[in-house]
Amino acid sequence: MARYGSTKTFGHDLGFSAAFRQWRADSHCRFIHGYALAFRFEFEADELDHRNWVVDFGGLKGLKQMLEDTFDHKLLVAKDDPEIEWFREAHRKGIADVVEVEAGGCEKFAELVFVCTEQWLKDAGFAPRCRLVSVEVKEHGANSALYKKQ
Repeated sequence: MARYGSTKTFGHDLGFSAAFRQWRADSHCRFIHGYALAFRFEFEADELDHRNWVVDFGGLKGLKQMLEDTFDHKLLVAKDDPEIEWFREAHRKGIADVVEVEAGGCEKFAELVFVCTEQWLKDAGFAPRCRLVSVEVKEHGANSALYKKQ
């Protein structure tokens, strides 16, 4: 178990306004709907860096940019959505800024962000000393999903 941990949150106030649908759902979640998503990251390290930090919060601008590029004012659509061509046409027409993902929903968004963040930590020089423990994606105060390292 790591000796040190820290968290970083990009909250609902930042307005990562994303729309998506759960096309496999039997409920109203099958319709396009959206949230101002929030993201919470948990990091760990056995040793602190030369500034005595697990991670440099000021150095996470690239991570924030990845979130903006993927989620901010985007329509996330599962690649296996039976209406994928309709969504692609909406993108081509400039009606929606569509991002194709493996699957919809906060659980899969948390996994996507986790995988991207692990790579980003390596590319930014934080890893292997600093490790990602979990990513939480929040739709609002009552609903969230978590993806954790195994």
